[in-house]
Amino acid sequence: MTSTVPNAVQHTDTAAPPITMFGPDFPYAYDDFLAHPAGLGQVPATEHGQEVAVIGGGLSGIIAAYELMKMGLKPVVYEADRIGGRLRTVGFDGCDPSLTAEMGAMRFPPSSTALQHYIDLVGLETRPFPNPLSPATPSTVVDLKGESHYAETIDDLPQVYRDVAEAWNACLEEGADFSDMNRALRTRDVPRIREIWSQLVERFDNQTFYGFLCDSDAFKSFRHREIFGQVGFGTGGWDTDFPNSILEILRVVYTEADDHHRGIVGGSQQLPLRLWDREPRKIVHWPLGTSLSSLHGGEPRGAVTRLTRTAGNRITVTDATGDIRTFRAAVFTGQSWLLLSKIDCDDALFPIDHWTAMERTHYMESSKLFVPVDRPFWLDKDETTGRDTMSMTLTDRMTRGTYLLDDGPDRPAVICLSYTWCDDSLKWLPLSPKERMEVMLKSLGEIYPNVDVRSHIIGNPVTVSWENEPWFMGAFKANLPGHYRYQRRLFTHFMQDALPADKRGLFLAGDDISWTAGWAEGAVQTALNAVWGVMHQFGGATDATNPGPGDVFDEIAPVELPED
Repeated sequence: MTSTVPNAVQHTDTAAPPITMFGPDFPYAYDDFLAHPAGLGQVPATEHGQEVAVIGGGLSGIIAAYELMKMGLKPVVYEADRIGGRLRTVGFDGCDPSLTAEMGAMRFPPSSTALQHYIDLVGLETRPFPNPLSPATPSTVVDLKGESHYAETIDDLPQVYRDVAEAWNACLEEGADFSDMNRALRTRDVPRIREIWSQLVERFDNQTFYGFLCDSDAFKSFRHREIFGQVGFGTGGWDTDFPNSILEILRVVYTEADDHHRGIVGGSQQLPLRLWDREPRKIVHWPLGTSLSSLHGGEPRGAVTRLTRTAGNRITVTDATGDIRTFRAAVFTGQSWLLLSKIDCDDALFPIDHWTAMERTHYMESSKLFVPVDRPFWLDKDETTGRDTMSMTLTDRMTRGTYLLDDGPDRPAVICLSYTWCDDSLKWLPLSPKERMEVMLKSLGEIYPNVDVRSHIIGNPVTVSWENEPWFMGAFKANLPGHYRYQRRLFTHFMQDALPADKRGLFLAGDDISWTAGWAEGAVQTALNAVWGVMHQFGGATDATNPGPGDVFDEIAPVELPED
């Protein structure tokens, strides 16, 4: 609903590095690693041209492939659907091509500093995203239990909403050392980050988000907890996260992942697509002008149907065409459940405790529906009230969150009629796009009885339910209480020297392997971990002046909780 940063730490030393999503579990400066002139490392010349399978053409897979190509290896990218993964930007049939809808990731915090490296690299622009009560949002309507409140700032809402915001800040400060951790992350004080976080992991590994609220004096009131769940902070309501581990939520608020969001102009899918086509100026072995696209003849290989270990600790990949190739190293960037269902896998691919961790992965469902409209009519002023005709809307009705997206007053625009998660998402699952739209228009009609949204719609709706997408089966990972140990196993899988020889060479990456699942930054960070792992597998190394995540692992490794 509002910034989670207490006043005590809002004014910081402007010379300090930006806060980043590198912590607190693994406080490694990925942005510094990427920016260093020495690069990410090199492999011996004898290994140049060696093929490495990269399974999954989402952001993590494309970044891993791009960086491996720059080192002189030959990535072989497999993609079952389309390049981009959950960076999926679609248009509307028959409408202006500039009208797009972000079916997956649509807003990115400034703390995604490694992600920003690649956004800048390919020359994309960003602009503020119209979250509830953000400066980029002209107005917000909060509609709960049939009562609506119009606001341009939080001060326009009834006192109870400000009480809830203050309760959340107090809850974080008293229960989770918020100011201290935020300051340590901002100044990159690794010893202090580790000291605070190790204590919190031990205290809260078995605690739900809701339980954390209930244990706080600030949230003794059920009414306050209910409003907080429906309206929340930053991007809106968070009650769908109430059953999840509080550690997941603390990672978000500590790193300001839910604050100051920006969208990518023209759509987020441009990022992996531009990296696919990009010809790096600094590249080893391959001639200038080489790109991932040129190495693949323009298109990635198709879906992987089988993964096995074969003699010599090789990884053998079978794709949907029946083609079989064998590799000394492979990077798997798809959601881990695919290894349990869609892909025929050898048990020998991973140690048994890693299989257990993948089986226990908890994915959140998520649905969106967008419609194109003739213009941003919501900016019209109501003649009676002087208010915007329609506003960014948070409600306990079926729509839950409605976002208004425009590119100027005289241009066609887009409405995200509904963005929901978990049980709210499952309610939409049996409905067709037009049936979904009808329910959403009914809900919005109850909030805005004098606004004819339908009269402005100029094309058919587009929708997604990520739990029903066959190559995803969910939107993003969210750990349940007790899952910290599982997540540690998956994140640290790129460190393979301690594994038996017959369990090495296949590296996990992707945002669900990261500590910040649901955020593109996690996809970037785990891709870079996998690149380090592959480089190490081939006998390569980083420059001494720019140690990689594996080089400093022992100093900043995630907290290891006892197993017994």
